[in-house]
Amino acid sequence: MRPKERTKTAQSDLFRLKLTNLLDLRHELCRLGERINWQALVDEFGALYSEHGRPGVPIRLMAGLHYLKHAFGLSDEAVVKGWVENPYWQYFCGEEYFQHRLPIDPSQMTRFRTRLGPSGCEKLLELTITAGLATQAVKPTSFRQVTVDTTVQEKAIAFPTDGRLYHKGRVWLVRLAKHSRIELRQSYVRKGKQALFMQQRYAAARQMRRARRELKRSKVYLGRVYRDILRKLPQQSAAVQERFAEPLARVARLLAQQRHDHNKLYSVHAPEVECIAKGKAHKKYEFGIKVSLAVTQRDNFIVGALALPGNPFDGHTLPAALRQVERLTGTQPERCFVDRGYRGHGIENISVHIAGQKRGLTRALRRALKRRNAIEPIIGHTKHDGLMGRNYLNGSAGDAMNAILAAAGHNLRIILRKLRLSWRHFWLELMRGLRPIVPASAAA
Repeated sequence: MRPKERTKTAQSDLFRLKLTNLLDLRHELCRLGERINWQALVDEFGALYSEHGRPGVPIRLMAGLHYLKHAFGLSDEAVVKGWVENPYWQYFCGEEYFQHRLPIDPSQMTRFRTRLGPSGCEKLLELTITAGLATQAVKPTSFRQVTVDTTVQEKAIAFPTDGRLYHKGRVWLVRLAKHSRIELRQSYVRKGKQALFMQQRYAAARQMRRARRELKRSKVYLGRVYRDILRKLPQQSAAVQERFAEPLARVARLLAQQRHDHNKLYSVHAPEVECIAKGKAHKKYEFGIKVSLAVTQRDNFIVGALALPGNPFDGHTLPAALRQVERLTGTQPERCFVDRGYRGHGIENISVHIAGQKRGLTRALRRALKRRNAIEPIIGHTKHDGLMGRNYLNGSAGDAMNAILAAAGHNLRIILRKLRLSWRHFWLELMRGLRPIVPASAAA
C-alpha cells in the first residue's frame, strides 16, 4: 500500500524531545534536508505501490537512507544502525522526534531498490543535481560543457580460477539436490574439497603437471554430479525441475567453455560479470561491468552514470551518455571532452574534443581540454569514498542502480562540503566584523 508520509505538528509531545530543540539547524545535513524536493519523490514513487495491503515505509525515509548510504560509503546494515545513533540523520530523513529503535529491517532496502529499478535511481540522481543548483554547488552554465569517460565497476566476486569455479558449481548442485531430496550416487564433498586444495598447492609450488591433474579431477567430479542430476530430474515435480533450470544451464556453460572462449562464465552466482582489460600496470584485468560517467567541466558534478553491459566500444556509448545528461539536467551539452578511446563516435550536433587534439583549438579550449584529466580523481572518489569500487547488488539491474546511486553519493558529498564551508566562511566574516578596532597610537 502507498506509504503515509509523516506530517509535522505544531503541538509538542511532553514525553519526547523534538529534534529541532536538540540539533544545530545550521548543520550541513539539516540545511541539505531542507533543499531536497522530497515531495517530488513521493509523487514519483507513490505510483509504484499497490492500493491494498499494509502501508509501506515513508518514501522520504527510504530515499534518505539510500542517500546517506552512498554519501558515506556504508552497507545497508551499517546505515540503518547509524540512523539510530545519529539525530542529524533522523532529521535529514524527515523525523520530528528522536527515535530509539531501528526504523526498518535492512532487507527492506533491497526491496525498495527492486521496486525503484534503474529509472527510479535516476530520479534520485536528478534530485541531487537540483539540490546542487539550489545550494550553488553547481551552476546552470556548467551543464553546457561535460567530460565523459568510462571505468570498470568491479563485482563482489573472487578472482576467477577454473578450480574454484568447478568447486562452487558442484557445491551449488549438491546443496540444491539435498534441498530437493534427490539422492545422488556420490556428492564428492570431501574429495572435491581435497582436489581444490591440492590444485592450489601444486600451482603455488610451480608443479603445473600435478596441478592440471587435480584441476581435471575437479571438473570430472562436477560433470558426474551434473549428469547424475540430469538422469534423475525427469522423475521430479515441475517445481523442482524449474528450480534446477538455471543452475544446470550455468554448469553446462562452465563445463563447455575453453580457455580462449569469449563470454566466459567468471562467477557462478553472478553470470553477468565480464572480464575487462583497461591497460593498468598494477591490474591487468578487472571483473565487473563498464560504466560511463559524465561530469561537468567546471564543478566536478556528476550529471550522468550509465552501466554498459557487453563491454562496448567507448565511442559507441557516447550518444547514450549525452542523452542521459540532457534528460537529467534539461540542458543539451554544447561541448564534450573525451579521451582517445572515443575516436569514431559519430556525433555531429555536439562539439566533441578528443584528448591530444592540436588543430582548431583556441587558448580557452586548449585549457579546457587539459582539464579533462580531472575526471580521473572523480572516478577514484566514487570508488574509494563511495560504493562503486565493489558492487554487491545482484544482477544487471543491480549494476546499473549501484553506478547511479554512487554518482548521487558523490554529488551529495560535494553539496555537504559546500554547505559546511559556506557557513564557516560566514562566521569568519562575522567575527572579523565584530573584532574591536585598536587605534594606531595604542598599538604603538
